[in-house]
Amino acid sequence: MKFDLETVLFFFLAVLSVGSAIMMITRRSPISSAIFLILNFFTVSGLYLLLKAQFIAIIQVLVYMGAIMVLFLFVIMLLNLHDEGKLKETYSYRKLTAVLLCIFLFCLLSFTVYFGFEGKFKVMSEKALTMGTAESLGMELFSNYSFPFELASFLLLAAIVGAVVLAKKKFE
Repeated sequence: MKFDLETVLFFFLAVLSVGSAIMMITRRSPISSAIFLILNFFTVSGLYLLLKAQFIAIIQVLVYMGAIMVLFLFVIMLLNLHDEGKLKETYSYRKLTAVLLCIFLFCLLSFTVYFGFEGKFKVMSEKALTMGTAESLGMELFSNYSFPFELASFLLLAAIVGAVVLAKKKFE
């Protein structure tokens, strides 16, 4: 494996992404968890850029960091979590066993991925350079995957209408 700038950036962003994900789920404060989630979105967007998927990286920043994080912050503010005593957890043997089994599963999966893909995919395909662009993504979505795309948009529309109806009933 050669260590050029792209490889070093990949490992840096991968470690930062996993670290921010772990910090996100282990923080007691929901605001600090949201901050670590934003950091995770940035690192994942950087990984998309390294994969030459510029459109997906920009959508990651715009949609997830723009819309989803605003939604999360509104929910956190609406919950009004003043009593943090309810958020404390007790440690037991079940939780310790679960953590140890998760670490074992992570090591097993890392071992499998490392030795399963070692020596493969050394040369990038010529189609990889155009795969993440907006044009190729649009052609795929509207030609091969038009029905699932329309189904997903219909489901999102139904969810928005349901949320408006539920909110209207609550405020009346």
